[in-house]
Amino acid sequence: MDEGGNEVFAAEDEGLQDGARRPITLADVAREARVGESTVSRVLRSHGSFSEKTRARVEEAVARLGYVPNRIAGTLASTGSRLIGIVIPSLTNIVFPDLLRGATAALDQEGFQSVIAVTDYDQDREEAVVGSLLSWRPAGLIVTGLEHNPGTRRRLVASGVRVAELLDTDGPGLDIVVGYSNRAAGAASARHLAGRGYRRIGYIGHDLTRDKRAAKRYAGFREALGETGLALAGEERVASPSSVEAGRHGLETLLARVPDLDAAYFSNDDMALGGYFHCLAHGLAVPERLALFGYNGLDVGRLMPQPLATIRTPRVEAGATAARLLCAGGPSTVVDLGFELIEGATA
Repeated sequence: MDEGGNEVFAAEDEGLQDGARRPITLADVAREARVGESTVSRVLRSHGSFSEKTRARVEEAVARLGYVPNRIAGTLASTGSRLIGIVIPSLTNIVFPDLLRGATAALDQEGFQSVIAVTDYDQDREEAVVGSLLSWRPAGLIVTGLEHNPGTRRRLVASGVRVAELLDTDGPGLDIVVGYSNRAAGAASARHLAGRGYRRIGYIGHDLTRDKRAAKRYAGFREALGETGLALAGEERVASPSSVEAGRHGLETLLARVPDLDAAYFSNDDMALGGYFHCLAHGLAVPERLALFGYNGLDVGRLMPQPLATIRTPRVEAGATAARLLCAGGPSTVVDLGFELIEGATA
């Protein structure tokens, strides 16, 4: 309750109740800061007279409640927004253009327009772009993953906008969750390699502190190896984002340190393709000398001279499913689309 006995929406709520939320308003901020609405408006617009003490109180209230200013107030906008914001971590990884392809096709069919923002796997940047998109009061928001910093979570919950989180089911969601278990995908990869008789298995990956889903696959892989009585024989993580070049360099570096590896598990198919190029360049027979295993099931892996052993994920379907659920309304839900293990010819 605020000073006037009115209920203030809790921005820290972990999720939605059947998709129903009341957005935080200017009046809520005014009550929280114990000032008038016109004062809040002046502070937010940095226009007019107010003291520094008042500015601080208003800004603290805004941050505490997760309030996002309404940029379309007073414009000729229609009574119902037809915008859906989509926030993805990268455009260079084909995974996310696939997600966009599914989402935008479904949105077009429903008469909605998408607005896209890219975070480069930076959670602070995600908070900024989420705030920017929410300020235009979209009908819904699609974001990638379940992990967000506290400021992003407050804004998403306080906005009253429907939210779909994609490509992960390992953890609590805010509203609509569409994806698959990354931990289970990592575990399935480990069991497959161990089941094929590989014992000296190495890991080559990219920055796990930024890519939380890759970190979950890594954890699932190690845990499943342990269940079979094995442990990673070595690992190499590059500080840069995932790429073919990073995969090639990573495998070369790891083999120089642990030359008796018999299998290499990569954080994704891009990295695995780079590892394959290293093997070709150095005459390492695949899979006789070294087995290779990736993740994502990209077309390029399927079209390699030896099709890549990998996990295929339903990225286009995830984008389309999330878009349809946002447009349809309805209760909060979790949709696990699963994944498919592709045996390929490299393991």
